[in-house]
Amino acid sequence: MTDLKYVTYCGLYCRVCSMLTRIPQQASALQETLHTEGWERFGEYCLPEFKAFWSALTNLSKLEKTCQGCRGGCGDPGCEIRKCALAKNVTVCSACVEYPCHRIDVLAKNQPNLVEDGMRQQKVGLDKWIVEQEEKRQNGFCYIDVRHPS
Repeated sequence: MTDLKYVTYCGLYCRVCSMLTRIPQQASALQETLHTEGWERFGEYCLPEFKAFWSALTNLSKLEKTCQGCRGGCGDPGCEIRKCALAKNVTVCSACVEYPCHRIDVLAKNQPNLVEDGMRQQKVGLDKWIVEQEEKRQNGFCYIDVRHPS
């Protein structure tokens, strides 16, 4: 059985999202810099919101370990795509006979590789597609590199 933890219903792969790749790395790097500079000791004197900022930075640096993925509740709780996939009992939208539908088309306006990825999922299957996404991730690919601005 394919592990779908990082496969969204719409067909994105969470592990090539900046939230699980670049953001945790950058938050950790900033936190390390601040630690080296002593901000843990005097930060709140310079910036009254420092404790909250430090807490948020700590949480951001752990996202890769703490994110539950789309299937675990990450993202918009009212996501129409998730609701539809659950109602139709499909593991991923590309498995639906109506793929790509109007919901996917709306999302694809900002995620230009979404429909192409869905077609690839249909062609090679989810297991191979996940391996391909992991290869992209290891090569530094992130959705933000190709996403259109909202």
